[in-house]
Amino acid sequence: MMTLRAFVTGLAQETNVFAPLPTGLRSFSGRFSVPGRSDDTAPPFPESLLLGGRRRAAEGVVELVEGPTAGAHPGGLVTRVAYEALREAILSALSAALPVDMVAVHLHGAMMADGYDDCEGDLLARIRALVGADCAIGAMIDPHAHVSPAMVRAADILIAYKEYPHTDFRERAEEVWDLLLATRAGHIRPVAALWDSGTIGIFHTSRPEVRALVAEMQAMERSGQAISVSLIHSFPWGDGADFGTRALVITDNNRPAADRLAQALATRARTIAMDTPNGGVSLERALALRAADTGTGPYVLADSADNPGGGAAGDSTFVLASLLARGVGRTCIGPLWDPQAVAIAMEAGLGARLALRIGGKTGPLSGAPVDMVVTVVGLDPAATQDFAGEAFPLGAAVALHGHGIDIVLVSERDQARGPDLFTGLGVTLHDKDLIVVKSSQHFHAGFAPLARQVLYLDGPGSLQTDLAAYPYRKIIRPRWPLDAMGREPWMVGGRG
Repeated sequence: MMTLRAFVTGLAQETNVFAPLPTGLRSFSGRFSVPGRSDDTAPPFPESLLLGGRRRAAEGVVELVEGPTAGAHPGGLVTRVAYEALREAILSALSAALPVDMVAVHLHGAMMADGYDDCEGDLLARIRALVGADCAIGAMIDPHAHVSPAMVRAADILIAYKEYPHTDFRERAEEVWDLLLATRAGHIRPVAALWDSGTIGIFHTSRPEVRALVAEMQAMERSGQAISVSLIHSFPWGDGADFGTRALVITDNNRPAADRLAQALATRARTIAMDTPNGGVSLERALALRAADTGTGPYVLADSADNPGGGAAGDSTFVLASLLARGVGRTCIGPLWDPQAVAIAMEAGLGARLALRIGGKTGPLSGAPVDMVVTVVGLDPAATQDFAGEAFPLGAAVALHGHGIDIVLVSERDQARGPDLFTGLGVTLHDKDLIVVKSSQHFHAGFAPLARQVLYLDGPGSLQTDLAAYPYRKIIRPRWPLDAMGREPWMVGGRG
């Protein structure tokens, strides 16, 4: 039996077109070499697709060619130079590896660059042009993607994580490989349908109605009605013609069934989105709720507007300053991105007491810097936090204590993912009334079990929940909640 030749690669970034920080070559890490930038580290995304390929290579199922991988944390628009250089590195390596039977690509799905509203569609179309029609192409994407007809046409298999927080990337990577192998062997003939819901929704899978929707999607797959079912939430802080919540269904050579199932899923998603209250609670309301609650255990407050996982800087001080002004103690907050303050605290050393200027360094949406006298209570030159069994780096990190508040500062931008963000630096959580996390939802799996209640804050920042405040220019309107009613679900495109 002939061993199939497979090429695996990755290029991922989630673009917030309203964020203040552009994403250039220096923002990317991974294993790649391009003019002006080289790296040989793990990219800032789970490498489950690569690991799945390596396992199949060890079993003798495939001969694996490992192409370049590059990723950047969520941020502003990717520069044209960065995207084109990284794209050409992938295409050059693929061209050198030809002929191949399969290509597996780790993407985000919401990367936008100067001159490219659909980076993933552009990359996949160029891959298809190189490898030809007989090669099986599969990609794993984030549900916060802007899935385009170009992406669907170019890829045989396109699978999004089902969970939010995204704890199922290993399972989805296994599906990509299994379906690629089945496609290349001729056991299945994937066809796809992509439908738009006319909405932009937030689909936390910790909510019962979304949990039920995911169960329905999985039931479609188990029953054989579909090969793969993905709900594409979209990324609310992007922009473009492919912006919006969409349903993607892949069947085995049955396009009418794909259309029917995708339309039904888009309709269900539309109902859930429009029944979901838009926005969170004010900090004042959250504090009042905690003060009135006589039970034990911390309230976990998500500072979603400053979530680095959505492209925010992660250094806003609005919540910290308000807590200090109100004299609120028994609180911890993190991670705040402040490499300069981290360096000063690391130099001062454990136990040092010093006056420090914290946060508020990136721009108006970060607030004003906060001046505090603090004690250094934790240090780690290479801190990490756990998420779904993988360690995510925070760079050098420090824990500071002042005015009854523990503050974790980091030198590498990332959102709050796991409690070891705090406990790894010696900050205890059981004795807190409030835990403030810079995150929108990925914190939930780790922090919800500790919480008496989880609340999502509504406040200033780069990721405000009032989407009507943003100057969208390219999206298809009408679309809820920007408009009173969005369009009824419609077919966007498909494959096969």
